Amino acid sequence: MKIGIGNDHVAIEYKKEIWAYIEETYGYEVVNFGTDRPERFNYPIAGEAVANAVVSGAVDKGIVICGTGVGISLAANKVNGIRCVTCSEPYSAQLSRQHNDTNMLAFGARVVGIELAKMIVDAWLSGEYEGGRHQTRIDMIREIEERQCEK
Repeated sequence: MKIGIGNDHVAIEYKKEIWAYIEETYGYEVVNFGTDRPERFNYPIAGEAVANAVVSGAVDKGIVICGTGVGISLAANKVNGIRCVTCSEPYSAQLSRQHNDTNMLAFGARVVGIELAKMIVDAWLSGEYEGGRHQTRIDMIREIEERQCEK
């Protein structure tokens, strides 16, 4: 499995730790779409880059990190086909995979500690989409995206 990872200048160290954690724990390949420089870096750039990689199939899933996780997830969610969830705890991360088939995860380097961030990543990566009654809602989300493209 390939995981795309993106970040702004606030989350450089978190990206490095999560990247190493995923490689060591899961053996997944991690592809960097974020910055490694401390100068201001606008999070929408990384959010869109990871989202495009997920949609194109260049990576299987994406993780994005900024100060709160909110801004970078908003940017990612503008890409059709992306369902990016911002999480501050593991339960929502797992349910987002089970019920919403999320393909991207976001969290904030200024919001959660690194060990909690690893727990969130674990819950998200281990969650499996249940389908069934949840598919109706995923289909509805796709329909919203299609209507937006028509405008």
